[in-house]
Amino acid sequence: MKNFAHLIKKLDSTNKTNLKVQALTDYFLVATDEDKVWTIAILSHRRPPRPVNTTLLRKWASELANIPLWLFEESYHIVGDLAETIALIIPSTKSTTHKTLSQFLQEMIDLKKKSEEEKKNYLFKNWKTLDYYERFVFTKLITGGFRIGVSQKLMTRALSKATTINEDILAYKLMGNWDPNKISFQELILEENASDYLSKPYPFYLAYAIENNINDLGDVNEWSAEHKWDGIRSQTIIRKNELFVWSRGEELVTDKYPEFEIFIGTIPNGTVIDGEILPYKNDEIGTFNDLQTRIGRKKISKALLEKVPVILKAYDILEWKGEDIRNRPFTERRKILLQLFDDISLINAQRTKNNQLKIPFQLSKTMHFNSWEEVTLEREQSRDVRSEGLMLKRKDSPYLVGRKKGDWWKWKVDPLTIDAVLTYAMRGHGRRSNLFTDYTFALWSHNDKGEKELVTFAKAYSGLTDAEFRKVDAWIKKNTLQRFGPVRSVTPYQVFEIAFEGIALSKRHKSGVATRFPRILRWRQDKTIYEANNLSDLKDMII
Repeated sequence: MKNFAHLIKKLDSTNKTNLKVQALTDYFLVATDEDKVWTIAILSHRRPPRPVNTTLLRKWASELANIPLWLFEESYHIVGDLAETIALIIPSTKSTTHKTLSQFLQEMIDLKKKSEEEKKNYLFKNWKTLDYYERFVFTKLITGGFRIGVSQKLMTRALSKATTINEDILAYKLMGNWDPNKISFQELILEENASDYLSKPYPFYLAYAIENNINDLGDVNEWSAEHKWDGIRSQTIIRKNELFVWSRGEELVTDKYPEFEIFIGTIPNGTVIDGEILPYKNDEIGTFNDLQTRIGRKKISKALLEKVPVILKAYDILEWKGEDIRNRPFTERRKILLQLFDDISLINAQRTKNNQLKIPFQLSKTMHFNSWEEVTLEREQSRDVRSEGLMLKRKDSPYLVGRKKGDWWKWKVDPLTIDAVLTYAMRGHGRRSNLFTDYTFALWSHNDKGEKELVTFAKAYSGLTDAEFRKVDAWIKKNTLQRFGPVRSVTPYQVFEIAFEGIALSKRHKSGVATRFPRILRWRQDKTIYEANNLSDLKDMII
């Protein structure tokens, strides 16, 4: 644990990529194999389940520190991070421990089944035998919310330097559903085992957003365009008559989409398709809000399958009949994908004649233009076809690993915007933990009595400069109406322009609508609250 805590301290102390990579490399060269596996798991978001809830953590930490709970809560609101607060308030002792990271994590896994009294004793014992930074890391692991400013890509780069294994090979090895509690470093990193690759997806190729003039991409004839679909990006794998569906977040979600079982026997073995899972009812693409009704469900009922059927909208093929074809040009991969789609279309035509359900497989259409003006016009029509904008791919591009500039770009449509009134505020986190920076916004509506009132519809915490956040924070503290723990209701006065990517009807929200990726576009100090938009204006934006 000492080595791991020292690593986290080093990573926390710098923003320089090379220094972070070097710190990770040095760690991988000296850590035990068990600790290496758990470190890889933690930095690739494979943390053990939380054994103790935060309510008990706060209660027991205040008890050990011998301070009242209200004082702990106030301190927590100021510090902004629970693990850091606990590490600060609990006094250090001269005791120490030499347990490894993997030993601690195994204890945490076992702790989940223990009684509250046993959990409390375990925390007290370890909080008192760890120094400040070890205590911070230990508590972070207990909360299950361990996040640090290191991407999996940086961790893979360091691991490559420590093992001399190619980065792309390591990225592939780390994909999939491996368990850090059951796999050794030898099996995960050093060994070559063909059977391990049956279900494994390839690392996803990610695009950069276009921020400059579209004409900077050069000759339009070198580019292929397609719509950027608003669903769940996935890799669908058929190998040895088995189906595996992976989300971009490296989660195996095969059981969430039983419709895709029909791909077995229809799509050749040794095929990996990169595409988008989209809601598709009555031959129309639905909204991401529709798809959310299936995300997170442990069981997909027959009724839900009928209410929100899905399709796979394919846009690339990475493996074909067992061959990795990622290095082939994009246009060549598309020809293979087009042939597969044509074959499935023939099968679907026959299934339609026999009154059978069609295979839920579609092709994302590629488009070729004569000018960037034509591309711009197509982008402006994106919302009409339920897309977020356009993807631009160089015709001769291979399928690379991770986010790389040059060959793939995403060009989203301009966000939807609306003027809303600030009604609630909550303290932020991290460096903004002493400021009210998390805001709730409302729009005008009429209640059952015909009276005009403000109805909340969205929350946002980004978009203002640091100076603006400080000004709004000062105003909030002077214009608080009520306090609800860390949340304050404020006098309706300030108007902000809110931007968001999408909107859909929702029964889960009081406003009756759900917005996607809301953020603050600007502070409208030139407007009064009576010039803010109505809820009906927001609903009119729904396509």
